[in-house]
Amino acid sequence: MSTDLKTILKNRIINKWSLFCLISIPMSTLMVIAMMGVDMSTAPGVSEMIGFSVRFAVPFIYLVVAISSIQILFPGHLSMWLMRNRKYIGLCFAVAMAWQGLFIFIMSYFFHDYYFEQVYLFRDELEGSIGYIFLPAMVVTSFHFGRKHLSSKQWKLLHKSGIYFLWAYPFSTYWWSLCNGLSCYGSPVPLDYVYYWGGFLAFALRIAAWGKQRWQATNRNAAENNMPLALRALGGVIIVSGLIWSASFYWQDRVTDFLTASAWSADLVLWLPFWPYEPYLSLFIIGLGTMLITKVRSADKSIWAVDS
Repeated sequence: MSTDLKTILKNRIINKWSLFCLISIPMSTLMVIAMMGVDMSTAPGVSEMIGFSVRFAVPFIYLVVAISSIQILFPGHLSMWLMRNRKYIGLCFAVAMAWQGLFIFIMSYFFHDYYFEQVYLFRDELEGSIGYIFLPAMVVTSFHFGRKHLSSKQWKLLHKSGIYFLWAYPFSTYWWSLCNGLSCYGSPVPLDYVYYWGGFLAFALRIAAWGKQRWQATNRNAAENNMPLALRALGGVIIVSGLIWSASFYWQDRVTDFLTASAWSADLVLWLPFWPYEPYLSLFIIGLGTMLITKVRSADKSIWAVDS
């Protein structure tokens, strides 16, 4: 069975550029078909296509974020196939985002008044613009002609920063959709839950892979492991608390008020993307718990150095 899977995953049709075409061409065809089903001469029709293109794009960036972690946690033929094709999966994300960029341009250029009255929000514009700066830079430097102009450190910095940012934007959007659904976005739909938990899982896998690497380092150095059992138990409790925190949104108002109580912090809400980072607090808590129950030598690498 394992040999059969390995053979299947090596098929040229589902690898590299063939895989890219297999995904991006049908996706673009569906975009055109969807455009024919809405009135593109109206702002609401264009707005619907913006949302439609986003729903295509999000799963690809979540998968790109998770792939290296999947290889660490579940090594095998499938994870090797994912790693081999991560670049092309990322390019599929870029295609979907290119469609979204086209629809945003149509909206802002041809329906200027509607855009600024019904759609435009400075903070969203800032976060989205940064994402669209990262994306073409990452696409160009995915190929040799672009990568040769960057050092290894510069390339890793660009792609790590870009991947995290491009994950953070849709994840925070769906988090807020669930958190403030009744007041800001209308009642959440099932897809909002799917995309929120999908983004959560993608990053949680990274934390788990990071923890696995640290745990393996601990086992290799059992004689040096002086971590008290009580501290590890505390780490486990913190992880569980983070999981509970991720499924509950009742704390948001109080935490936001606390984090933005200072004038300087309140001002940052407008200018600093995602501040004060409410959607990511549960993942931070889980990461803290993971750090407490594992131990790592100073020479060992964390998962943040494994990606890209």
